[in-house]
Amino acid sequence: MRRLLGLLGIGLLQLSQTSCLGTPTPLAPGLGGSVGWPYRGVQTGAVELPVSGPGFVRYRKLGGFYWGQPSLVRAVQAAAQRVQEALPGGGPLVVGDLSARGGGRVTRHASHRSGRDVDLLWYMTTPEGAAIENAHFVQVAADGLGRDPDSDGYVRLDVAREWLLIKSLLGSQDIDVQWLFASRAVEALLVDYALARDEDPELIWRAENVLQEPAESLPHDDHLHLRIACSPEASVQGCEAGGPYWSWLPAPPSALPADPLQADDELETAAFDSAASDTADLEELL
Repeated sequence: MRRLLGLLGIGLLQLSQTSCLGTPTPLAPGLGGSVGWPYRGVQTGAVELPVSGPGFVRYRKLGGFYWGQPSLVRAVQAAAQRVQEALPGGGPLVVGDLSARGGGRVTRHASHRSGRDVDLLWYMTTPEGAAIENAHFVQVAADGLGRDPDSDGYVRLDVAREWLLIKSLLGSQDIDVQWLFASRAVEALLVDYALARDEDPELIWRAENVLQEPAESLPHDDHLHLRIACSPEASVQGCEAGGPYWSWLPAPPSALPADPLQADDELETAAFDSAASDTADLEELL
């Protein structure tokens, strides 16, 4: 009997650490929005990015995963419109995948599961500087050039529009940027451009922090991958950030541990305490 009760306690612990208790259900009414991590999560309340709008078009007109948290979708639309208005005559921002409507696993991606990720194709020009619509995930080298698969010729990263997009995202009132995944070569081109334009040093410093080439993924030399941070309100509802928490972001709720490892330890301790209490109660009954 004690062995059975011990196994029951272990089972309760395992259940507490699975996604079952981290998924919005009638048994967990406090969870909602972006729940869990970008690589292990779900979402509720998602909205769909339109097929096109001022300054942007979807990469996949049919199919694809174009659902995200409302704040993310608004921020992408607003940033694309700002680029179009400030630098008219260029091609639109071509938007790749966000997430599935309810989140969870999607093809082509290890993350994009909780409504906080979106792929943004590069703004491109011809080598001579004429703006064009980018129809492909073009790999950009350190010289800013990439090969166009349609013509087998070269195209150039539109650094001016790309920097304005990043500047708009970092200054958005709808989101806080956690990461902008891009290759080191592209980051260098963008930062050099910002420095040459004498942009705000604080803005450049933030851009240098969030622009990162992923260590355990493809280098992201063919698109910009935006991931937004959990807001304090979203954190209370189940959003898990992971990674660094930048000093300029709103402070997380004080009730939540700042250290994710501490949070895991406290969850495990609470689960064991709960299981032990349940076991004692059952022993008294049997």
